[in-house]
Amino acid sequence: MANTLVVEKAKTSKIHEVDFDNLSFGSTYTDHMLVCDYVNGEWKAPKIVPYQPISLDPSAKIFHYGQSIFEGMKAYKDRDGGVWLFRPLENFKRLNKSAKRLAIPELPEAYFMEGLTTLLQLERDWVPQNPGSSLYVRPFMFASGTGFHASPADEYKFIIACAPSGAYFSGKVKVLIEETYSRAANGGVGYAKAGGNYAGQFYPTQLAVEKGYQQVIWTDDNNHEFIEEAGAMNVFVRINDTLITAPTNDRILDGVTRKSILDIAKSEGIATEVRKISVKEVVEAAKNGSLKELFGAGTAAVVSPIAAFGYQGVDYDLPELENSYASLLKQRITDIQYNRAEDKFGWRYKVI
Repeated sequence: MANTLVVEKAKTSKIHEVDFDNLSFGSTYTDHMLVCDYVNGEWKAPKIVPYQPISLDPSAKIFHYGQSIFEGMKAYKDRDGGVWLFRPLENFKRLNKSAKRLAIPELPEAYFMEGLTTLLQLERDWVPQNPGSSLYVRPFMFASGTGFHASPADEYKFIIACAPSGAYFSGKVKVLIEETYSRAANGGVGYAKAGGNYAGQFYPTQLAVEKGYQQVIWTDDNNHEFIEEAGAMNVFVRINDTLITAPTNDRILDGVTRKSILDIAKSEGIATEVRKISVKEVVEAAKNGSLKELFGAGTAAVVSPIAAFGYQGVDYDLPELENSYASLLKQRITDIQYNRAEDKFGWRYKVI
């Protein structure tokens, strides 16, 4: 496909307008994007074009029935200027898993991987080299076909856009364990990276922010008895020296960072358990001192330590640890991502 990938270069670059020493997350965009259209029952050849607005008919089904999915990835630049991705095939597989659940046609692997690689090679100068910075990569698909009938669209658009970004979070966060709202339900789309999943999180998170918290820990939709995710991330709980995370299911996203942390933890000799963990168990562990750490894990933040959590009107502080699992695991992952250490797992993918 590489020989047939049309590249239309931007006439001028915006890169000289960017302050790479002061990057916010995901708000500055590169010169180009990849676009691929599904028309007449097939995905047409992708093309790379200058970054630009999208024109859609008001009856496009994305606006009415929410067929929209996305992925989150990063490209990293090492000390020698090499550009790397981290487990990109996992993102491709999950994109198609999400597509299938939302009745969106699945994308050919070559369109994703070769299109992504070509785009990043073109945008290599946009990949920051500052510590903690990276090029955030956002592949997404949505229904561009028109009509008010409640049915899947007949046309779709796949786009990859990129944004040089600094760190996602700074410092530790205080979270509220949710007792009323649910992120997802059994048989639903919680395991898909669907836009609507995130839209539904905003209001409960806003309520938590008004109470002095930065994020929400989601619990199961039935009795709010078990911990599931932290904000838009998977969540890990350390009780004594064991690291615990919930199993993936209909409600929980199969995070790339999550599965990487489990593998790295095992290689470091850290005891891990993948099982249901109840709110009661976490609260009891906080009370008796065996709760050592809580942290979120995801592409954007990698690892986000939780300093305290609130539940039923009571706040519980977590201890300040000199050698935390969170800091160790984040270091191990980022060392692989930035090509600073051996990649014994085979996760690093060279772009250029």
